[in-house]
Amino acid sequence: MADIKPLLAPEEILHALKQSIRPGLPSFFQLRTQLPAAGRSDLPIAATERMTVILKSYAEGGENEIHAHPHEDHVFVVLQGQASFHGPRGELKVANPYDGVVLPAGAFYRFVSSGDVPLVMLRVGCASEGSDIFARIGFDGKPLAANSSANRQVTPVLSDNWFPAAAA
Repeated sequence: MADIKPLLAPEEILHALKQSIRPGLPSFFQLRTQLPAAGRSDLPIAATERMTVILKSYAEGGENEIHAHPHEDHVFVVLQGQASFHGPRGELKVANPYDGVVLPAGAFYRFVSSGDVPLVMLRVGCASEGSDIFARIGFDGKPLAANSSANRQVTPVLSDNWFPAAAA
C-alpha cells in the first residue's frame, strides 16, 4: 500500500483497506508517511476482514470532538509527538512516544496534538465482520462524521517532511 497518498476521504480509506486484505496470507508494511503542514492525514496500511491498520498524522488539532466508535475496539500508539487524550468526565492523559491507549467499542474520547512536532500515531481497529468501521457517534448519541466541521476538520495540506525523517 506504499503508493497510497495520506489525504483520503473515509470511503477511499475503506476501499484501500479492503484492497489490502489477503486471506490466509501475511501482510507486511512500513510505517512511513508524508506529514501534513496543516490538518491531519490518514494512511491506510493493512487490513483483514476484522482488523484495520492506519497511520495517522496531525500537524495540529486531532479528533477534536468527544466521540465513540460503537462497533470497533481500537488502539492508538504514539510514534512521534504528543497526544492529550480527554475522556467524557474531564479526564486527561498525555501520551508521549511509545505510549498507547486501548479504547473498547463505545468508549468516549477525544485527543489533540499537544507536542512541538507533528503527531504520528499507529491506529489498529478491530470490528465484527461487516460492521461500519467509520461509524462514530458524538456525546449526544448522534452520528458524527470524522471529516466534518462539527469535528473541527480543517483542509489538510501535506508538507515536504516525512515520518520517519529518513523516509524522504
